[in-house]
Amino acid sequence: MQRHLVKDLTLAPLLEGIAAEASDADANRCISPRVINALKNNDIMRFTAATSLGGLDQSCVRVGQELEAVAAACSSTAWCLWNHLCTFHLFCGLLGPKHAGFLSDIVKAHEWVCFPAGASTAVKGLASPDEISLRGKAAFGSGARYGEWAGVAFMNGGDQTPSFSMVDLRQPGVHIDQNWFAMSLRASATDTVGYDDARIPAARRVEFPFMYRVPFRDPERPMIAHRYREDWVGLSDMWLGCIAVGVTQAALDEVTAGIKDRVAIMGVKVAERPTVHVNLGQAQARINSARDTVYAALAETDGRIDVEKIPDETDYLRQLSTSMNALQQCEDAMRLLLRVMGGNGLREGPAFERRFRDLQAMPLHINAHQDRVSEQLGRHLLGLPTDNPF
Repeated sequence: MQRHLVKDLTLAPLLEGIAAEASDADANRCISPRVINALKNNDIMRFTAATSLGGLDQSCVRVGQELEAVAAACSSTAWCLWNHLCTFHLFCGLLGPKHAGFLSDIVKAHEWVCFPAGASTAVKGLASPDEISLRGKAAFGSGARYGEWAGVAFMNGGDQTPSFSMVDLRQPGVHIDQNWFAMSLRASATDTVGYDDARIPAARRVEFPFMYRVPFRDPERPMIAHRYREDWVGLSDMWLGCIAVGVTQAALDEVTAGIKDRVAIMGVKVAERPTVHVNLGQAQARINSARDTVYAALAETDGRIDVEKIPDETDYLRQLSTSMNALQQCEDAMRLLLRVMGGNGLREGPAFERRFRDLQAMPLHINAHQDRVSEQLGRHLLGLPTDNPF
């Protein structure tokens, strides 16, 4: 049913290997080094980097297609890759043209980036003329154990507003606590990064605006490329919708194939039950709706980037709400599939069980959470300020 996918996916040569490792990644809570190395040697690493940085400057639609395909193979792998592509977009907006050379070096080396900055993060900087020493911890660093660089938001000295930079994770002053033991996306490596006198050049420190999407929209602010005026949270939400579509479609395809010869109690053929037909039909319709919704918003974003139109808050909330809706559609579809599977759907081990678990985390991500997005969209419709910082 995945006829919508382009035939020349950049990740196509890797998909079979990623799928073969998915079960082990889930069981071991770590993506295979073979898969990580293959990804780092693939041009997917350069998709959200502008051509001036040595990147491929790929469209938002194309990024979504690649992530949808890898999610069908292994959603934990898709989650970590998604984090790299999204956060690199943000880092380019924050660091700006002054640090283009530094960012170009990362792109050229196909290095992996992450952004641990979730709840309980607390990092302080101590500046000297040439360096800043970082101490503290940064939480929820999805993919951190696979990466070379982390974005870091920190309070420097007596400053009242945070600063931002990027830290080399390979230096002695960094340790990664592999302390993420999730029910879903078990290999997402959403670990805590600790800084104990980790060093960054003082010249790489920039301001970290509280609501950075607002200054990014200022036409007077220099940007490496126009694409970086689009808020990374909006992009991350839409691409998360693509990941959810990939996972749910793969689950439906597997369920449909698996029940054709299945016999239930008293010799009844499962595939001949009218309610099975109804549930499968509704599930596919919901997946189709989710896919159409999220790719329409991605295409709108590409159109805005192509003509260098600066986004506004309505555009941003359109992106968030589109993803929220797509995730809800996928969540509904997966529950219909569970109804078709019956008690077999609750058995631990089969791919369906893993995919069902993994999908549960996606609508709960803070960026796309239904409660957060709905509130902000409602406030905007009433002319009230949308004051969430991200």
